[in-house]
Amino acid sequence: MSDFTHFNEEGRARMVDVSSKPETVRTASAHSSITVNSEIYEKITGNSMKKGDVLAVAQVAGIMAAKKTWEIIPMCHPIPLTGIDISFRWEKSEEDYRLNISAQVRTKGSTGVEMEALTAASACALTVYDMCKALDKGMIIAQTYLVEKTGGKNGDFKKE
Repeated sequence: MSDFTHFNEEGRARMVDVSSKPETVRTASAHSSITVNSEIYEKITGNSMKKGDVLAVAQVAGIMAAKKTWEIIPMCHPIPLTGIDISFRWEKSEEDYRLNISAQVRTKGSTGVEMEALTAASACALTVYDMCKALDKGMIIAQTYLVEKTGGKNGDFKKE
């Protein structure tokens, strides 16, 4: 258990004490995606969904989710985030459309923001699903992963 920092000497969960870590600039970028049918793609891109502008709502949901990550992931610290940006890119497959979601999160603090970026990207995909489920419940949320992170004692990471 000594390799896992989220466990105490008794093997029970704990929140890691980061008070001795130096404050540095830390960033993280995460990806998620949701595959939708052509009807949903047309309605989202034409801004004609009954519930409103899907991507605008998803973007706000992602930002809010990053800010609240510490409230839903038990061992995450409340982090003063200094920047959050969400971007979307459509990709056409044979029959469907995939919305690729990118979330970038930034802080100057003593712990990383990987979970905040992952939570933001996931919340965006979930919001698109929620706003479009009346048309098709078969949408697929997939490929959620950390793209890269910078800062901290473990150094930088970039997915190959």
